[in-house]
Amino acid sequence: MNTTNSPALRGTLCAALGGVCWGFSGTCGQYLFSRFGVSSLRLLAAGLIMVLLAFPKHRGAMAAIWRSPREAALLVCYGVLGLLMCQYAYMTAISYSNAATATVLQTLNLVLIMLLTCLRGHRPPRPVELTALVLALAGTFLLATGGDIRHMALSPQGLLWGLAAAVAVVSYVMLPRGLMARWGRAPITAMGMLIGGIAVNLAARSWTMDVHLPLRGWLAAACIVVLGTIVAFSLIMQGIQDVGPVKASMLAATEPLSATVFSALWLGTAFSWTDLIGFACIISTIFLLAKTD
Repeated sequence: MNTTNSPALRGTLCAALGGVCWGFSGTCGQYLFSRFGVSSLRLLAAGLIMVLLAFPKHRGAMAAIWRSPREAALLVCYGVLGLLMCQYAYMTAISYSNAATATVLQTLNLVLIMLLTCLRGHRPPRPVELTALVLALAGTFLLATGGDIRHMALSPQGLLWGLAAAVAVVSYVMLPRGLMARWGRAPITAMGMLIGGIAVNLAARSWTMDVHLPLRGWLAAACIVVLGTIVAFSLIMQGIQDVGPVKASMLAATEPLSATVFSALWLGTAFSWTDLIGFACIISTIFLLAKTD
């Protein structure tokens, strides 16, 4: 039996590699913030590239959605409240902490989605869900305080923006479900990225910024756009198609793990034992909640 062409194997590798790409792009973002004090035009550049890639096949859907005011308004909300806020909160969390901590805090979105699911279903959390909730709270406590309630090991801004990134991911996941079912995943994601990118650059007046980056800075920015957005998204979508969303999300746990490794080895970020235990508590929620679907 030839297993190299197995969809399950392909999906497993794609989902895991997609998580690694996300983790590496977060570390590139930390590098840009710490060395040059700037972020990249990640969302706008990725949106332009993905619109160009999606247009030949989905031009009909990409034009038709704007003829419906309700659908167009929902698409704009997805681009601004979902994609834009997700990227902005995540990158801001990195600027106040580091890529690994921001990525792990963002992972708390799984717990928030679980709680929303319980509320919508008018049911209490199951035992495994309660366990995940306790572990998530314990991990967040360890990251924020270092195990000592008398002081904060993580800056209040880092904690706030990390939690905001988790909330933003919930919006990113929940808002476009109907749109993607009606119009397709590729055109909605591409246009949402472009809308979010235009909005953030208008708000930041990026054309007035005087940014001078060396070659390594531009390479880091290119990695964020290409590897962290286009390649990672394509790999994760292939993983979801081949092995399903539950297993794909579990395999994408390589994101916080890789962000931690890259931050430590490349940027020399130091982590205490309480940080690592906190990471383990939060990451374990991925595997627990995967068993509930």
